[in-house]
Amino acid sequence: MSHLFAGRAQMGTSLAFHIIFAVLGVGLPLLMCLAEWMGLRRGDPTWLLLARRWSKAFGVLFAVGAVSGTILSFELGLLWPVFMKYAGPVVGLPFSAEGFAFFLEAIFVGLYLYGWDRLSPRAHWLCSLPIVVSGAASAWFVVTANAWMNSPAGFQISHGKVINVDPLAAMFNPSTPTETIHFLVSAYTATAFGVAAVYAVGLLRGRHDAYHRKALMLALALATIGAPLMPVTGDLSARFVAEHQPAKLAAMEALFHTERGAALRIGGWPDPANGTVRYAITIPHGLSLLIAFDSTTTVRGLDSFPADQRPEARVVHAAFDLMVGIGFALLAVVSWYWLWLWRIHRRTERNRRFPQRLLQALVLAGPATFVAIEAGWTVTEVGRQPWVIYGIVRTADAITTQPGLGVTFMVFNGIYLVLATMTTWLLLRLAQQGRKATVGLEAPSDRGTSPRSRLPASASP
Repeated sequence: MSHLFAGRAQMGTSLAFHIIFAVLGVGLPLLMCLAEWMGLRRGDPTWLLLARRWSKAFGVLFAVGAVSGTILSFELGLLWPVFMKYAGPVVGLPFSAEGFAFFLEAIFVGLYLYGWDRLSPRAHWLCSLPIVVSGAASAWFVVTANAWMNSPAGFQISHGKVINVDPLAAMFNPSTPTETIHFLVSAYTATAFGVAAVYAVGLLRGRHDAYHRKALMLALALATIGAPLMPVTGDLSARFVAEHQPAKLAAMEALFHTERGAALRIGGWPDPANGTVRYAITIPHGLSLLIAFDSTTTVRGLDSFPADQRPEARVVHAAFDLMVGIGFALLAVVSWYWLWLWRIHRRTERNRRFPQRLLQALVLAGPATFVAIEAGWTVTEVGRQPWVIYGIVRTADAITTQPGLGVTFMVFNGIYLVLATMTTWLLLRLAQQGRKATVGLEAPSDRGTSPRSRLPASASP
Protein backbone atom coordinates (compact mmCIF):
# COMPACT_ATOMS: atom_id res chain seq x y z
CA MET A 1 0.00 0.00 0.00
CA SER A 2 1.56 3.30 -1.11
CA HIS A 3 1.77 6.26 1.22
CA LEU A 4 -0.67 8.35 -0.86
CA PHE A 5 -3.10 5.47 -1.35
CA ALA A 6 -3.15 4.74 2.39
CA GLY A 7 -3.94 8.38 3.20
CA ARG A 8 -6.66 8.61 0.58
CA ALA A 9 -8.11 5.26 1.64
CA GLN A 10 -8.26 6.31 5.28
CA MET A 11 -9.95 9.61 4.44
CA GLY A 12 -12.29 7.92 2.00
CA THR A 13 -13.31 5.28 4.53
CA SER A 14 -13.94 7.94 7.17
CA LEU A 15 -16.08 9.98 4.80
CA ALA A 16 -18.01 6.93 3.58
CA PHE A 17 -18.79 5.96 7.18
CA HIS A 18 -19.66 9.45 8.41
CA ILE A 19 -21.86 10.42 5.49
CA ILE A 20 -24.46 7.82 6.46
CA PHE A 21 -24.94 9.50 9.84
CA ALA A 22 -24.77 12.96 8.29
CA VAL A 23 -27.59 12.05 5.90
CA LEU A 24 -29.79 10.58 8.64
CA GLY A 25 -28.96 13.56 10.86
CA VAL A 26 -30.53 15.82 8.24
CA GLY A 27 -33.57 13.75 7.30
CA LEU A 28 -34.69 11.98 10.47
CA PRO A 29 -35.39 15.16 12.52
CA LEU A 30 -37.84 16.29 9.84
CA LEU A 31 -39.76 13.01 10.06
CA MET A 32 -39.76 13.25 13.88
CA CYS A 33 -41.09 16.80 13.71
CA LEU A 34 -43.84 15.91 11.23
CA ALA A 35 -44.92 12.80 13.15
CA GLU A 36 -45.21 14.67 16.46
CA TRP A 37 -47.05 17.52 14.78
CA MET A 38 -49.54 15.05 13.31
CA GLY A 39 -49.97 13.42 16.70
CA LEU A 40 -50.68 16.69 18.48
CA ARG A 41 -52.90 18.05 15.72
CA ARG A 42 -55.04 14.92 15.46
CA GLY A 43 -54.77 13.70 19.03
CA ASP A 44 -53.38 10.42 17.70
CA PRO A 45 -51.00 8.49 20.00
CA THR A 46 -49.70 6.39 17.09
CA TRP A 47 -47.99 9.42 15.55
CA LEU A 48 -46.53 10.38 18.93
CA LEU A 49 -45.25 6.87 19.45
CA LEU A 50 -43.53 7.02 16.07
CA ALA A 51 -41.91 10.33 16.94
CA ARG A 52 -40.74 8.95 20.27
CA ARG A 53 -39.31 5.80 18.74
CA TRP A 54 -37.54 7.77 16.02
CA SER A 55 -36.12 10.18 18.58
CA LYS A 56 -34.41 7.30 20.39
CA ALA A 57 -32.89 6.03 17.15
CA PHE A 58 -31.84 9.56 16.29
CA GLY A 59 -30.11 9.90 19.66
CA VAL A 60 -27.95 6.87 18.86
CA LEU A 61 -27.19 8.05 15.32
CA PHE A 62 -26.42 11.58 16.51
CA ALA A 63 -23.88 10.30 19.04
CA VAL A 64 -22.10 8.03 16.56
CA GLY A 65 -22.15 10.77 13.94
CA ALA A 66 -20.52 13.16 16.40
CA VAL A 67 -17.74 10.63 17.05
CA SER A 68 -17.07 9.95 13.36
CA GLY A 69 -17.23 13.67 12.58
CA THR A 70 -14.65 14.39 15.27
CA ILE A 71 -12.36 11.76 13.75
CA LEU A 72 -12.70 13.48 10.37
CA SER A 73 -11.75 16.86 11.79
CA PHE A 74 -8.57 15.40 13.28
CA GLU A 75 -7.75 13.57 10.07
CA LEU A 76 -7.91 16.79 8.07
CA GLY A 77 -5.13 18.27 10.15
CA LEU A 78 -3.05 15.14 10.63
CA LEU A 79 -3.25 13.63 7.15
CA TRP A 80 -3.49 16.76 5.01
CA PRO A 81 -1.37 19.56 6.53
CA VAL A 82 -0.62 21.22 3.19
CA PHE A 83 -4.32 21.26 2.35
CA MET A 84 -5.09 22.90 5.69
CA LYS A 85 -2.33 25.45 5.08
CA TYR A 86 -4.30 26.75 2.11
CA ALA A 87 -7.84 25.89 3.15
CA GLY A 88 -7.72 26.82 6.83
CA PRO A 89 -7.62 30.62 6.40
CA VAL A 90 -10.21 30.49 3.61
CA VAL A 91 -12.90 28.02 4.66
CA GLY A 92 -12.57 28.53 8.40
CA LEU A 93 -15.88 30.42 8.40
CA PRO A 94 -18.14 27.55 7.27
CA PHE A 95 -16.36 25.11 9.58
CA SER A 96 -16.81 27.50 12.52
CA ALA A 97 -20.45 28.08 11.60
CA GLU A 98 -20.96 24.31 11.39
CA GLY A 99 -19.60 24.05 14.92
CA PHE A 100 -22.17 26.57 16.19
CA ALA A 101 -24.95 24.74 14.34
CA PHE A 102 -23.83 21.42 15.82
CA PHE A 103 -23.81 22.73 19.39
CA LEU A 104 -27.21 24.34 18.90
CA GLU A 105 -28.51 21.02 17.64
CA ALA A 106 -26.93 19.15 20.56
CA ILE A 107 -28.67 21.43 23.08
CA PHE A 108 -32.11 20.88 21.59
CA VAL A 109 -31.51 17.17 21.05
CA GLY A 110 -31.02 16.93 24.81
CA LEU A 111 -34.17 18.91 25.49
CA TYR A 112 -36.12 16.84 23.00
CA LEU A 113 -34.96 13.44 24.23
CA TYR A 114 -35.44 14.13 27.92
CA GLY A 115 -38.41 16.49 27.63
CA TRP A 116 -41.10 14.07 26.53
CA ASP A 117 -42.74 13.90 29.96
CA ARG A 118 -41.24 17.11 31.35
CA LEU A 119 -42.26 19.76 28.83
CA SER A 120 -45.70 20.73 27.61
CA PRO A 121 -46.64 19.04 24.30
CA ARG A 122 -46.33 22.29 22.35
CA ALA A 123 -43.00 23.24 23.94
CA HIS A 124 -41.63 19.79 23.27
CA TRP A 125 -42.66 19.91 19.62
CA LEU A 126 -41.12 23.36 19.26
CA CYS A 127 -37.80 21.88 20.43
CA SER A 128 -37.79 19.76 17.28
CA LEU A 129 -37.71 22.78 14.98
CA PRO A 130 -34.15 23.91 15.89
CA ILE A 131 -33.00 20.30 15.40
CA VAL A 132 -34.44 20.26 11.88
CA VAL A 133 -32.93 23.64 10.99
CA SER A 134 -29.52 23.17 12.63
CA GLY A 135 -29.13 19.66 11.18
CA ALA A 136 -29.66 20.99 7.68
CA ALA A 137 -27.46 24.02 8.40
CA SER A 138 -24.59 21.82 9.61
CA ALA A 139 -24.68 19.84 6.40
CA TRP A 140 -24.95 22.99 4.30
CA PHE A 141 -21.87 24.58 5.88
CA VAL A 142 -19.75 21.45 5.47
CA VAL A 143 -20.81 20.95 1.86
CA THR A 144 -19.87 24.56 1.06
CA ALA A 145 -16.31 23.70 2.11
CA ASN A 146 -16.32 20.73 -0.24
CA ALA A 147 -17.81 22.93 -2.97
CA TRP A 148 -14.90 25.34 -2.45
CA MET A 149 -12.49 22.48 -3.11
CA ASN A 150 -14.22 22.00 -6.48
CA SER A 151 -14.35 25.69 -7.42
CA PRO A 152 -11.94 27.63 -5.14
CA ALA A 153 -12.75 31.31 -4.72
CA GLY A 154 -12.36 34.16 -2.24
CA PHE A 155 -8.54 34.32 -1.97
CA GLN A 156 -5.29 34.90 -3.80
CA ILE A 157 -1.93 33.15 -3.60
CA SER A 158 1.31 35.16 -3.55
CA HIS A 159 4.68 33.42 -3.16
CA GLY A 160 2.97 30.31 -1.83
CA LYS A 161 0.92 32.20 0.80
CA VAL A 162 -2.80 32.82 0.94
CA ILE A 163 -3.68 36.53 0.89
CA ASN A 164 -6.74 38.76 0.39
CA VAL A 165 -9.13 36.23 1.92
CA ASP A 166 -12.85 36.88 1.48
CA PRO A 167 -14.59 34.22 3.63
CA LEU A 168 -18.06 34.97 2.26
CA ALA A 169 -16.90 34.71 -1.35
CA ALA A 170 -15.23 31.42 -0.48
CA MET A 171 -18.33 30.05 1.23
CA PHE A 172 -20.64 31.19 -1.58
CA ASN A 173 -18.34 29.88 -4.30
CA PRO A 174 -19.74 28.93 -7.73
CA SER A 175 -20.25 25.26 -6.74
CA THR A 176 -22.19 26.03 -3.56
CA PRO A 177 -25.76 26.41 -4.93
CA THR A 178 -25.85 23.20 -6.96
CA GLU A 179 -23.81 21.02 -4.60
CA THR A 180 -25.58 21.98 -1.37
CA ILE A 181 -29.07 21.73 -2.82
CA HIS A 182 -28.35 18.35 -4.38
CA PHE A 183 -26.94 17.01 -1.12
CA LEU A 184 -29.84 18.21 1.03
CA VAL A 185 -32.42 16.79 -1.40
CA SER A 186 -30.49 13.52 -1.46
CA ALA A 187 -30.31 13.42 2.34
CA TYR A 188 -34.06 13.85 2.81
CA THR A 189 -34.78 11.33 0.06
CA ALA A 190 -32.33 8.73 1.39
CA THR A 191 -33.75 9.04 4.91
CA ALA A 192 -37.30 8.70 3.61
CA PHE A 193 -36.52 5.52 1.68
CA GLY A 194 -34.43 4.16 4.56
CA VAL A 195 -37.32 4.58 6.99
CA ALA A 196 -39.77 3.20 4.44
CA ALA A 197 -37.63 0.09 4.06
CA VAL A 198 -37.71 -0.58 7.81
CA TYR A 199 -41.50 -0.47 8.01
CA ALA A 200 -41.92 -2.32 4.72
CA VAL A 201 -40.10 -5.22 6.38
CA GLY A 202 -42.59 -5.08 9.25
CA LEU A 203 -45.55 -5.17 6.88
CA LEU A 204 -44.05 -8.08 4.98
CA ARG A 205 -43.84 -9.92 8.29
CA GLY A 206 -47.57 -9.49 8.80
CA ARG A 207 -47.65 -6.43 11.06
CA HIS A 208 -50.51 -4.68 9.25
CA ASP A 209 -51.23 -2.16 11.98
CA ALA A 210 -51.62 1.61 12.05
CA TYR A 211 -48.12 2.04 13.47
CA HIS A 212 -46.41 0.53 10.42
CA ARG A 213 -48.83 1.92 7.84
CA LYS A 214 -48.57 5.50 9.06
CA ALA A 215 -44.79 5.36 9.33
CA LEU A 216 -44.53 4.01 5.80
CA MET A 217 -46.93 6.55 4.33
CA LEU A 218 -45.18 9.50 5.99
CA ALA A 219 -41.82 8.30 4.73
CA LEU A 220 -43.22 7.84 1.22
CA ALA A 221 -44.75 11.32 1.32
CA LEU A 222 -41.28 12.77 1.88
CA ALA A 223 -39.82 10.42 -0.76
CA THR A 224 -42.45 11.63 -3.22
CA ILE A 225 -41.06 15.15 -2.93
CA GLY A 226 -37.42 14.14 -2.95
CA ALA A 227 -37.32 11.47 -5.65
CA PRO A 228 -38.32 13.78 -8.55
CA LEU A 229 -36.04 16.55 -7.28
CA MET A 230 -32.96 14.31 -7.18
CA PRO A 231 -32.55 14.02 -10.97
CA VAL A 232 -33.42 17.70 -11.39
CA THR A 233 -30.78 18.91 -8.93
CA GLY A 234 -28.37 16.29 -10.24
CA ASP A 235 -28.83 17.60 -13.77
CA LEU A 236 -28.06 21.13 -12.59
CA SER A 237 -24.90 19.85 -10.90
CA ALA A 238 -23.84 18.01 -14.06
CA ARG A 239 -24.30 21.14 -16.16
CA PHE A 240 -22.16 23.08 -13.72
CA VAL A 241 -19.47 20.40 -13.87
CA ALA A 242 -19.56 20.51 -17.66
CA GLU A 243 -18.68 24.21 -17.57
CA HIS A 244 -16.29 24.39 -14.61
CA GLN A 245 -14.77 20.88 -14.38
CA PRO A 246 -14.77 19.45 -17.90
CA ALA A 247 -12.25 16.75 -17.02
CA LYS A 248 -14.63 15.40 -14.37
CA LEU A 249 -17.50 15.40 -16.85
CA ALA A 250 -15.37 13.51 -19.37
CA ALA A 251 -14.62 10.88 -16.72
CA MET A 252 -18.28 10.69 -15.66
CA GLU A 253 -19.34 10.00 -19.22
CA ALA A 254 -16.22 7.97 -20.13
CA LEU A 255 -15.58 10.38 -23.00
CA PHE A 256 -12.00 9.68 -24.02
CA HIS A 257 -11.97 11.77 -27.20
CA THR A 258 -13.30 15.26 -27.84
CA GLU A 259 -16.45 14.94 -29.92
CA ARG A 260 -18.76 17.26 -31.79
CA GLY A 261 -22.22 15.91 -31.17
CA ALA A 262 -20.93 13.67 -28.37
CA ALA A 263 -22.78 10.44 -27.74
CA LEU A 264 -24.23 9.48 -24.36
CA ARG A 265 -22.85 6.17 -23.09
CA ILE A 266 -24.88 4.37 -20.45
CA GLY A 267 -23.20 1.60 -18.53
CA GLY A 268 -20.31 -0.30 -20.03
CA TRP A 269 -16.71 -0.62 -18.93
CA PRO A 270 -14.22 2.11 -19.91
CA ASP A 271 -10.96 0.97 -21.49
CA PRO A 272 -8.45 3.83 -21.11
CA ALA A 273 -5.77 1.97 -23.06
CA ASN A 274 -7.90 1.90 -26.22
CA GLY A 275 -10.05 4.94 -25.45
CA THR A 276 -13.29 2.97 -25.78
CA VAL A 277 -16.22 1.90 -23.61
CA ARG A 278 -17.12 -1.75 -23.90
CA TYR A 279 -20.69 -3.04 -23.69
CA ALA A 280 -22.19 0.46 -23.27
CA ILE A 281 -25.60 1.55 -24.52
CA THR A 282 -24.79 4.41 -26.87
CA ILE A 283 -27.22 7.23 -27.68
CA PRO A 284 -25.86 9.31 -30.56
CA HIS A 285 -25.56 13.05 -29.80
CA GLY A 286 -27.16 12.38 -26.39
CA LEU A 287 -24.45 13.96 -24.24
CA SER A 288 -24.28 17.17 -26.29
CA LEU A 289 -28.06 17.44 -26.18
CA LEU A 290 -28.19 16.99 -22.39
CA ILE A 291 -25.44 19.52 -21.72
CA ALA A 292 -26.32 22.33 -24.10
CA PHE A 293 -29.70 21.35 -25.62
CA ASP A 294 -27.81 21.29 -28.90
CA SER A 295 -26.95 17.99 -30.55
CA THR A 296 -23.99 19.55 -32.39
CA THR A 297 -22.19 20.95 -29.31
CA THR A 298 -18.54 19.93 -28.94
CA VAL A 299 -17.71 18.22 -25.65
CA ARG A 300 -14.13 17.97 -24.44
CA GLY A 301 -12.80 14.47 -23.90
CA LEU A 302 -10.06 13.23 -21.60
CA ASP A 303 -7.57 13.47 -24.47
CA SER A 304 -7.75 17.27 -24.25
CA PHE A 305 -6.15 17.21 -20.78
CA PRO A 306 -2.59 16.28 -19.79
CA ALA A 307 -2.24 12.64 -18.83
CA ASP A 308 -1.43 13.54 -15.22
CA GLN A 309 -4.64 15.60 -14.88
CA ARG A 310 -7.15 12.97 -15.93
CA PRO A 311 -9.48 11.41 -13.34
CA GLU A 312 -9.83 7.63 -13.25
CA ALA A 313 -12.69 7.14 -15.71
CA ARG A 314 -13.35 3.51 -14.75
CA VAL A 315 -14.21 4.47 -11.18
CA VAL A 316 -15.99 7.75 -11.89
CA HIS A 317 -18.09 6.45 -14.79
CA ALA A 318 -19.21 3.35 -12.89
CA ALA A 319 -20.10 5.39 -9.79
CA PHE A 320 -21.96 7.99 -11.85
CA ASP A 321 -24.02 5.42 -13.73
CA LEU A 322 -24.81 3.62 -10.47
CA MET A 323 -25.99 6.85 -8.84
CA VAL A 324 -28.15 7.88 -11.80
CA GLY A 325 -29.57 4.40 -12.27
CA ILE A 326 -30.63 4.14 -8.64
CA GLY A 327 -32.11 7.63 -8.77
CA PHE A 328 -34.44 6.73 -11.62
CA ALA A 329 -35.30 3.40 -9.98
CA LEU A 330 -36.40 5.27 -6.84
CA LEU A 331 -38.57 7.53 -8.97
CA ALA A 332 -40.17 4.44 -10.48
CA VAL A 333 -40.91 3.00 -7.01
CA VAL A 334 -42.58 6.23 -5.91
CA SER A 335 -44.63 6.31 -9.11
CA TRP A 336 -45.70 2.72 -8.44
CA TYR A 337 -46.86 3.69 -4.95
CA TRP A 338 -49.00 6.57 -6.23
CA LEU A 339 -50.45 4.43 -9.01
CA TRP A 340 -51.55 1.94 -6.36
CA LEU A 341 -53.13 4.74 -4.30
CA TRP A 342 -54.91 6.03 -7.39
CA ARG A 343 -56.32 2.57 -8.08
CA ILE A 344 -57.62 2.39 -4.53
CA HIS A 345 -59.18 5.83 -4.86
CA ARG A 346 -60.83 4.75 -8.10
CA ARG A 347 -61.92 1.55 -6.32
CA THR A 348 -60.39 -0.64 -9.00
CA GLU A 349 -58.24 -2.26 -6.31
CA ARG A 350 -60.22 -3.87 -3.49
CA ASN A 351 -57.27 -4.96 -1.39
CA ARG A 352 -56.12 -1.89 0.51
CA ARG A 353 -53.04 -3.56 1.92
CA PHE A 354 -49.73 -2.58 0.42
CA PRO A 355 -48.88 -4.93 -2.48
CA GLN A 356 -46.21 -7.42 -1.49
CA ARG A 357 -44.06 -6.65 -4.53
CA LEU A 358 -44.19 -2.93 -3.77
CA LEU A 359 -43.07 -3.62 -0.21
CA GLN A 360 -40.24 -5.80 -1.49
CA ALA A 361 -39.18 -2.99 -3.84
CA LEU A 362 -39.17 -0.56 -0.91
CA VAL A 363 -37.00 -2.93 1.14
CA LEU A 364 -34.44 -2.88 -1.67
CA ALA A 365 -34.82 0.86 -2.23
CA GLY A 366 -33.75 1.72 1.33
CA PRO A 367 -30.13 0.49 1.18
CA ALA A 368 -29.93 1.31 -2.55
CA THR A 369 -30.47 4.99 -1.77
CA PHE A 370 -27.46 5.04 0.52
CA VAL A 371 -25.43 3.23 -2.14
CA ALA A 372 -26.37 6.11 -4.46
CA ILE A 373 -25.18 8.61 -1.82
CA GLU A 374 -21.82 6.86 -1.56
CA ALA A 375 -21.55 6.67 -5.35
CA GLY A 376 -22.29 10.37 -5.65
CA TRP A 377 -19.51 11.30 -3.25
CA THR A 378 -17.19 8.97 -5.14
CA VAL A 379 -17.95 10.93 -8.30
CA THR A 380 -17.32 14.22 -6.49
CA GLU A 381 -14.03 13.23 -4.88
CA VAL A 382 -12.45 10.85 -7.40
CA GLY A 383 -13.62 13.01 -10.28
CA ARG A 384 -11.67 15.98 -8.88
CA GLN A 385 -8.38 14.06 -8.86
CA PRO A 386 -5.48 14.66 -9.10
CA TRP A 387 -6.46 17.89 -7.30
CA VAL A 388 -7.45 18.29 -3.68
CA ILE A 389 -8.10 21.99 -4.36
CA TYR A 390 -9.09 22.08 -8.00
CA GLY A 391 -6.38 23.55 -10.20
CA ILE A 392 -4.29 24.74 -7.23
CA VAL A 393 -3.07 21.95 -4.91
CA ARG A 394 -2.53 18.36 -5.98
CA THR A 395 -3.56 15.55 -3.67
CA ALA A 396 -0.08 14.04 -3.80
CA ASP A 397 1.40 17.33 -2.57
CA ALA A 398 -1.14 17.77 0.23
CA ILE A 399 -0.56 14.47 2.05
CA THR A 400 1.50 14.33 5.23
CA THR A 401 5.08 13.09 5.00
CA GLN A 402 4.82 11.20 8.28
CA PRO A 403 5.13 7.38 7.95
CA GLY A 404 2.82 4.68 9.22
CA LEU A 405 -0.39 5.57 7.37
CA GLY A 406 -1.00 1.93 6.52
CA VAL A 407 -1.11 1.09 10.22
CA THR A 408 -3.44 3.97 11.11
CA PHE A 409 -5.68 2.97 8.18
CA MET A 410 -6.16 -0.48 9.70
CA VAL A 411 -6.66 0.93 13.20
CA PHE A 412 -9.38 3.34 12.10
CA ASN A 413 -11.08 0.62 10.09
CA GLY A 414 -11.23 -1.38 13.32
CA ILE A 415 -12.79 1.61 15.11
CA TYR A 416 -15.44 2.00 12.42
CA LEU A 417 -16.19 -1.71 12.55
CA VAL A 418 -16.79 -1.51 16.31
CA LEU A 419 -18.95 1.63 15.92
CA ALA A 420 -20.99 0.03 13.15
CA THR A 421 -21.51 -3.16 15.18
CA MET A 422 -22.58 -1.30 18.32
CA THR A 423 -24.87 1.01 16.36
CA THR A 424 -26.56 -1.91 14.63
CA TRP A 425 -27.00 -3.74 17.93
CA LEU A 426 -28.53 -0.69 19.63
CA LEU A 427 -30.90 0.01 16.75
CA LEU A 428 -32.05 -3.61 16.69
CA ARG A 429 -32.75 -3.45 20.43
CA LEU A 430 -34.77 -0.28 19.92
CA ALA A 431 -36.70 -2.00 17.14
CA GLN A 432 -37.56 -4.90 19.46
CA GLN A 433 -38.75 -2.47 22.12
CA GLY A 434 -40.77 -0.67 19.46
CA ARG A 435 -42.64 -3.85 18.57
CA LYS A 436 -43.60 -4.29 22.22
CA ALA A 437 -44.62 -0.64 22.46
CA THR A 438 -47.23 -1.04 19.71
CA VAL A 439 -49.04 -3.77 21.63
CA GLY A 440 -52.13 -2.36 23.30
CA LEU A 441 -51.90 1.00 21.61
CA GLU A 442 -55.36 2.48 21.93
CA ALA A 443 -57.21 4.40 19.30
CA PRO A 444 -57.68 8.10 20.08
CA SER A 445 -61.33 7.73 20.98
CA ASP A 446 -61.29 9.95 24.08
CA ARG A 447 -60.79 13.54 23.00
CA GLY A 448 -60.72 14.64 26.60
CA THR A 449 -57.42 12.96 27.39
CA SER A 450 -53.98 13.79 26.12
CA PRO A 451 -52.68 11.44 23.41
CA ARG A 452 -49.51 11.15 25.46
CA SER A 453 -51.45 9.60 28.33
CA ARG A 454 -52.62 6.87 25.99
CA LEU A 455 -49.13 5.78 25.01
CA PRO A 456 -48.18 2.33 26.36
CA ALA A 457 -45.80 2.33 29.28
CA SER A 458 -43.14 0.56 27.23
CA ALA A 459 -42.85 3.65 25.03
CA SER A 460 -41.32 5.73 27.82
CA PRO A 461 -37.68 6.76 27.32
